[in-house]
Amino acid sequence: MRRWRSRCGLGADSVRGSLRQRRPGSWELRVHAGRDTATGKPAYVTRTLRGDRDAAERGLAALVAQVTDSPTSPTFGTLGELCDKWWTYSSPNLSPTVAREYRRLIDRRVVPAFGAVKVVDLRAHQLDAWYGELLASGAVNGRPLSANSVRHIHSVLHRALEQGIAWDWIAYNPARRASPPPARRPCIHLPSADEVVRLIEAARSVNRSLPIFLRLAAVTGARRGELCALQWQHVDFHRQTLHISGQVSHTASGPVQRPTKTHAERRLTLDSVTLAALGGLRGSLPDVEADRYIFSHEPAGGTPWRPDYTTLAFARLAGQLGIAKIRLHDLPHFAATTMLLNGVDVRTAAGRLGHARASTTLDIYAHFTQPADQRASDTLADSLNVRG
Repeated sequence: MRRWRSRCGLGADSVRGSLRQRRPGSWELRVHAGRDTATGKPAYVTRTLRGDRDAAERGLAALVAQVTDSPTSPTFGTLGELCDKWWTYSSPNLSPTVAREYRRLIDRRVVPAFGAVKVVDLRAHQLDAWYGELLASGAVNGRPLSANSVRHIHSVLHRALEQGIAWDWIAYNPARRASPPPARRPCIHLPSADEVVRLIEAARSVNRSLPIFLRLAAVTGARRGELCALQWQHVDFHRQTLHISGQVSHTASGPVQRPTKTHAERRLTLDSVTLAALGGLRGSLPDVEADRYIFSHEPAGGTPWRPDYTTLAFARLAGQLGIAKIRLHDLPHFAATTMLLNGVDVRTAAGRLGHARASTTLDIYAHFTQPADQRASDTLADSLNVRG
């Protein structure tokens, strides 16, 4: 085992590092990083590197430099500074809604708790203790914060610290070693077919477009932002298809067009009733261009509906009908479960819903595949029946 020494910038103590070959071409680097603030025991930063001995020695030198207490080293940065830089770097690639939520969690949760802590001093046990406090009394008025909310905070921290590794602020991510509470799947409030029909009919009193919007949500399983982004060019009346190519997000400067959640486009077959409703809506409008929005408050369709508008309009309708527990997001759930309960295979259902993988559909709706499983059981049993 080769020992490496490097003097710190202040000339006080030496930072000790070592390397050992685990197997041909694989090296373990280890650097002493002071003492654990909780236990007082020596703390070490380790990293695995592939290559020859020269590459391992260069990697060890870089790791020693990284944990050296130098005033000019980025390892002197605080968690608050890292989160700010990470958010600025990553927010252009996030949807506006997600970016706002990450910013809120950083400002209201992470910074008050750990904003002044140096990133290199952050430890998993500190995060675990904080998660416990949040679970016990982290919500408004000291009420418990849900496990899913704590996991969301953990996810933001994990992402920021991962970027810290990429930027050489730290050698390892303490959030990887933390233990956030297990996620709890939220209950799905499934509307019945009768309730969906009542909602669509009640929407006629709001405007002519809303009932068509709700019907599309129920028969396609599309997300609200995807439906708001629909233009007339996306409806092929001849082939009876709908092309979902993006989604609308609302920002401070107005609506913006973005790729779908999975960055994949899809074409869905539409039934004759839905197509007739779309055709009737277009016929009632003045001549509009193909690139105009289907759902717009303007007759010419120049600006799409805000997704928040559809959620609010739906909530008001549901409240008026006495079914306030049903949300707009439950219409895609209705589409998914209706397909699965009627024997549509999971892969087809996943494609229609816009899920990147069929496993996502199974994770959410596995208990709704029981009828198909029963049919499979009967089929297998029938194949073994002895015919007289």
